[in-house]
Amino acid sequence: MSSQNRKLDRPNRLSAEDWAQAALDVVAESGVAAVAVEPLARRLGVTKGSFYWHFPSRDALLHSALERWEVLEQETVFGQLEAISDPRERLRSLFRLVAHEVRPHIIYSELLKALDHPVVKPVMERVSQRRMDYLTASYRQAGMPRLEAQQRARLTYAAYVGFLQLSLQLQQPRLQHDEFESYVDHVMSTLIPG
Repeated sequence: MSSQNRKLDRPNRLSAEDWAQAALDVVAESGVAAVAVEPLARRLGVTKGSFYWHFPSRDALLHSALERWEVLEQETVFGQLEAISDPRERLRSLFRLVAHEVRPHIIYSELLKALDHPVVKPVMERVSQRRMDYLTASYRQAGMPRLEAQQRARLTYAAYVGFLQLSLQLQQPRLQHDEFESYVDHVMSTLIPG
């Protein structure tokens, strides 16, 4: 069977989720601007017709990809922490989990660079607000008054975003394993109440 015939056979097997995942992969590798129908079709080994079977436009694909990322991130990060009843231990687990998840940081960093995109901005606003709410609630449960918990949540989130800026966008030298673990321990001891 020729490669052209294989391409024509595959569109029925390629799902909208496959396209969304491929778009997320491109965001992680090259940023939001690199998400384009024709290169994605080549990457997936299908024709552009497969794309239009699932999506009316590139923005619809991007919306689907970011929605997928948002749900997966919610389940991966917050879903793993629900069973931890002690708020301080939950925060420590959150810091450790987030510190060792590289790909979500790359996607998040790329999305920060594309905040002027009308599809990206509302997703990032929701994700950021959910993260801030989660941190604030965790700090409140750890005994902090409301205003102090909000300020600590903002500081925690700013430290996260700032570290991403330094390491991914400004390409500061990567910390060695022991240095990074020491940094994570320092952040936890600084930001999690005793």
